[in-house]
Amino acid sequence: MKPEQIDALIALVLKAGEEVMRFYDGECATRSKEDGSPVTEADVAAETILLAGLAEIAPEIPALSEEQVEAGSLPDLSGGRFWCIDPIDGTKEFINRTGEFTVCLGYSEDGEATGGLLHSPALGRTFVGLKGWGAIEVLADGSKRPIQVRAPGGDKLALVSRSHHTGRKLDDFLAAEGADQKVVGSALKFGLIAAGEADLTARVGPTCEWDTCAGQAVLEAAGGSVKLLDGSALTYGKPGFRNPGFVARGGL
Repeated sequence: MKPEQIDALIALVLKAGEEVMRFYDGECATRSKEDGSPVTEADVAAETILLAGLAEIAPEIPALSEEQVEAGSLPDLSGGRFWCIDPIDGTKEFINRTGEFTVCLGYSEDGEATGGLLHSPALGRTFVGLKGWGAIEVLADGSKRPIQVRAPGGDKLALVSRSHHTGRKLDDFLAAEGADQKVVGSALKFGLIAAGEADLTARVGPTCEWDTCAGQAVLEAAGGSVKLLDGSALTYGKPGFRNPGFVARGGL
């Protein structure tokens, strides 16, 4: 992911978001995957747009996408760099019409999340981050503003998942942090922390790489961090593409 590609990538996630909203405002068929999680027509339609757009913007870079993996289609990632896509992160929020779902387009190089875009079409918020370049929010009129995490100090706010709260273990962790809690769905949490509107989020249960790649890149470009619960790095291109628990923080 290169700085000169950012405008084209913003246009691409906005286009995918428009397609998602077409289903959000109308009829949308839903089915269950083998693991019991839902997938909708909107997921598939948005993924199709993202994959086609990336094939034009950067045809030399393979793309790993959630719905492709679920269908058994795995790209060759041996080159060490790839796009990491979740066409709708927070599908349950999409189905329940909470508005808190996100089109996620991440980029990984040499096992690291180095670039990402988070687009929340229902809420009209779009966050972009690139290692060495910085982080921005794209406003409704198309203008861009720099974003950065807020400095530590004062009351601490933790964002917790609306659909994946993992019980006492997470509550104990956040209590030890001394953080108040606010419920927010999807990878939108990473963008809000990057924009200085909260301080941390954590997951003690498993996620997949497409759930975190874009958000990690945005947050780290804004000055934050994403680490495993033991403090080690959260990496990409792992066998099975599964993440253990992690904590994402704003000001360090």
